Amino acid sequence: MTLHSSEDFHKKVTGAGLLIAAGIVFGDIGTSPLYTLNAIFHGRQVTEDVALGAFSAIFWTLFFQTTLKYVIITLQADNKGEGGILSLYALIRRYWGRWLMIPAMAGGAFLIADGIITPPISVSSAIEGLQKFYPTIETEPIVIVILIVLFTFQQFGTERIGKIFGPVMVVWFTFIGAIGLMSLLGRPDVLKAFNPYYAWVMLQEVPGGFWLLGSVFLCTTGAEALYSDMGHCGRANIRISWIYVKIMLLLSYAGQTAWLLNHIGEHLEGLSPFYLIVPDSLYLVSVAIATFATIIASQALISGCFTLINEAIRLDIWPRLRVIFPGSMKGQLYIPGINWFLMIGCITMVLYFRESTRMEAAYGLSITLTMLMSTVLIGFYLHAKRVSLVWVFLATALFLIIESCFLWANLQKFSDGGWITILMGALLCAVMYIWHRGRSIKRELTTLVDIETHIDKLKKLSEDDDIQKYATNLVYLTTSANHRQIEKTALYSILAGLPKRADVYWFVHVNVLDEPYALRYKVDTIAKNDVYFIEFNLGFRIDPRIDFYFRQVLHELVQSKEVDLSDSEELEYQQTKIGDIRFLILDSFLSFDNDMPFWKNLLVRSYFNLKAIGVKEAANFGLDESNVTIEKYPVVVTPVAPMPLERDWD
Repeated sequence: MTLHSSEDFHKKVTGAGLLIAAGIVFGDIGTSPLYTLNAIFHGRQVTEDVALGAFSAIFWTLFFQTTLKYVIITLQADNKGEGGILSLYALIRRYWGRWLMIPAMAGGAFLIADGIITPPISVSSAIEGLQKFYPTIETEPIVIVILIVLFTFQQFGTERIGKIFGPVMVVWFTFIGAIGLMSLLGRPDVLKAFNPYYAWVMLQEVPGGFWLLGSVFLCTTGAEALYSDMGHCGRANIRISWIYVKIMLLLSYAGQTAWLLNHIGEHLEGLSPFYLIVPDSLYLVSVAIATFATIIASQALISGCFTLINEAIRLDIWPRLRVIFPGSMKGQLYIPGINWFLMIGCITMVLYFRESTRMEAAYGLSITLTMLMSTVLIGFYLHAKRVSLVWVFLATALFLIIESCFLWANLQKFSDGGWITILMGALLCAVMYIWHRGRSIKRELTTLVDIETHIDKLKKLSEDDDIQKYATNLVYLTTSANHRQIEKTALYSILAGLPKRADVYWFVHVNVLDEPYALRYKVDTIAKNDVYFIEFNLGFRIDPRIDFYFRQVLHELVQSKEVDLSDSEELEYQQTKIGDIRFLILDSFLSFDNDMPFWKNLLVRSYFNLKAIGVKEAANFGLDESNVTIEKYPVVVTPVAPMPLERDWD
């Protein structure tokens, strides 16, 4: 996607784009009316101050956090059409250096951690509506079955079923808005809560009112996912559809508040106010629609986690994992390891909490941290775009104050289950840091040599018929972006021991760009018909099928006469005109000859353990196993000092 087409994509408004926005982008935030007010009043007596104050706080939270921060400001920060906290980091790191990776890693980690509780709470909130007619029904097995089916289905892709997401969510938003309006008509005085005074009264005069912000925050938990899904439908479509979605959400919250005002002094037991305003004639229909809506919301979040992990892999802050592209839809991918990790996490949440009201106590804490991190990055983005420092400071300070208040209020959930998502986010962040730091240490130990000083040896070896030929084309993947310098280990692999004779030696470097869908290459001829250097420049959302790309490039070079393989005797017997290809992967392992300090030893060993359980380099670069040879070499970070050995004499 070129810059010009990216701008056109984000400016264009289409019916299909509006439907996609409703079905994918607003799925998470669109199901929050199921549980937000229920979380606020759970175990609390209904009072007018809290009812009006909660609705007022919800209204202004949606305005500041969702509309102002994300829909108006953050959606401007698109990286060649793509959004999300890691895309934002990739967009600004060129201006501010790599230290911004810390908030990016933390934000991404806590967003993934939030993914283990969002599907359970959403689906549980919908299914628990059945308890009105079946009070003794066990909802946990139903929720678990739905989650298992949902995660199992991921491997087949969502291209076909995804087409119904938009229409179903439009029905959902229209339904919640209509039901809310019906309830609101009986108490139109609810609308006076648009005055922020009522939110102030709740926070200042109601005992424990400030801590209710932890539950109020649930109304905007899908805002970060909104930004992450920008690449699916475009900025303009999101902004236009948000007008309709926000109106429907506010009508739903207003209708629930109207019901609460008619039941002052009561305690909510069992059902959410969302279901309490639904007429009996539409009740089972509402449960069915809510279930479909929560499944779609969960699907969007799962897909968002896949995208985020894939971006983290490309940005070199996550271990290599197997990434599958199950459909032809642009940007659709599937990561088995993450899929099953999320499924196990979600099922564990259902079994641990058992009901949505207990999940609400743990929900939202981790996503608050993600929003704080994104605010930091957005501040630097605005500064990079030369926005006035006054406006940058005011906007950043405003959102930091709001989100800090939400964080402080959410901290009361820590002992009630919030510790689970915080612990998970911290572990995921630690994985990111260990991988990134371990890779950095390994790169620092990599010795590069001038390849031109070895050209004569390589040419002589290539022509030496006394040595058995290893391959027509011998390809080394190199981390060096400079065609004049190659890892010492690669040349040692060719020349040391039994030399590896080949007609042509290829050194291939894969460069992952900050943009998402680039697919370019560059060829440097180091020695005509003997040594070449190829650099592939791939977007961070492009599947790195290096085997396939290399063959395509080699065919083009042979056809254009830039490479002449006519002297290769084996071509006489082969159908192909490019000869055989052998990829050689140099894989490192931690040597026993290390004497590192404790923390460095822990970090480096953790890195190599992650490396061992991750996908292998051949699979990571899309190389067929039949064409790959793997050689291992030791890594010494801190050499062991010479020991005072004493010789025994007989």
